[in-house]
Parts: sequence; structure tokens; C-alpha cells
Amino acid sequence: MPYAMKDRAIHSVINILRRATREWQTPYVTELSHRQRAPFHILMSTLLSLRTKDAVTAAASQRLFARGDTPATILKLTPRQIEKAIYPVGFYRVKARTLRRVCRVLIEQHAGHVPDEIDALVKLPGVGRKTANLVVTLGFGKPGICVDTHVHRITNRWGYVHTKTPEQTEMALRAQLPAAYWIEINDELVALGQNVCHPTSPKCSICPIPPYCDRVGVTRSR
Repeated sequence: MPYAMKDRAIHSVINILRRATREWQTPYVTELSHRQRAPFHILMSTLLSLRTKDAVTAAASQRLFARGDTPATILKLTPRQIEKAIYPVGFYRVKARTLRRVCRVLIEQHAGHVPDEIDALVKLPGVGRKTANLVVTLGFGKPGICVDTHVHRITNRWGYVHTKTPEQTEMALRAQLPAAYWIEINDELVALGQNVCHPTSPKCSICPIPPYCDRVGVTRSR
């Protein structure tokens, strides 16, 4: 399918994915934002989620927030107390220190509030563009495109973008993807990536959008 056709087909792809993802588990951080749009909780949970399974992130976040749910109350916890609350998330000792550092910066530089701009967020310890975009979109409802490994892999696999890094993918999508889809595309492609479009041997036989995918780089599928 020609690349220009891909641009027009994105509307069909998004509509198909909206229907398909109703059957799949909503990512915890998104579910959290639906219950309450709390930027601080979203920031903390997103930092915990890095290299961690969603169910582990959910349980760790709930234990942490039961002990401290503001920058000030988390700073009252010792690193060991935070470690115990968030274990077994990946790199839990490093993340415990990062959470305390983030909370300290929020208090000292932002009056205890989470900033709502990407440029300010990426200056926080441990916060990259993926986390910043997620906080901006889910925490504040502002435009942004959260590009994680699933979004980067799948949009390149489709042939919709041709990029080497997640940051390049974000910029390509900002230029090309209709703004109406910016916030939702992460949830849809995370669900697709976790359930169907795996990094190796994707389940192409049950994929809901095979006519729109160029299968770039796919050498083995099911």
C-alpha cells in the first residue's frame, strides 16, 4: 500500500483499534487517570511502570499511595520504606531514590505541584519524553503523543513512519498523525502490542488491521 494511502487509512485504523481494544486490559496508568485526573499520581505510577509489568505497577502504586500520596508525605518516608512499598517493580531501589528526588524538586522548584509542560517535566529526575507526554496527556488533558516501545515498533511496522528512535517517532507522529488521535494512540498501541503485535513473532493471523500493515521487519509471525 503506498505511503500516501497510509496517511488516509489512519482514520480507519484508529476506528478498528477503538473497537478491538475494548476486549483488552486498559493500562493501569490510563485506568488511574479515568478514576481521577491526579498528575502527581500519574507521574509516580509512570516512573514505577518503566520495565515493569502492569499488574506489578498497579499493586506497587497502591501500596505507595497508601503511605504517601503527595510530594511532602512521600519525602517523610525513608528510602527503605519506599523500597518496601514498591517492591518488586524493576530496579526498585533506584526508583525509590528517584521518587524522593522528584518529590524534593517538586517542592523546591514547583511549590509541590507537577508542571504541565513537557519542557519542565523532562528536567525532573528520571523523567524522559515518554513519561512527560503521559503526564501531560493523562494528567492535564493537554495535547501530546506518548511514544513507548510499542508505539515506536508498531507505527514503523505499519510503514506509517520510518524512524530509528522513539523520539524521532514522536516528532514524526506530531507532524503526521491527526491531532484528534494524539492522546489515545498510546493506549491503543500498547494494548495491540501486548496482545497481538509482539516484538518477535507477532500474531498476524488474529490482527484486526492486516490490510493496513506493511509488516516492515517481520520475518516470522503466527
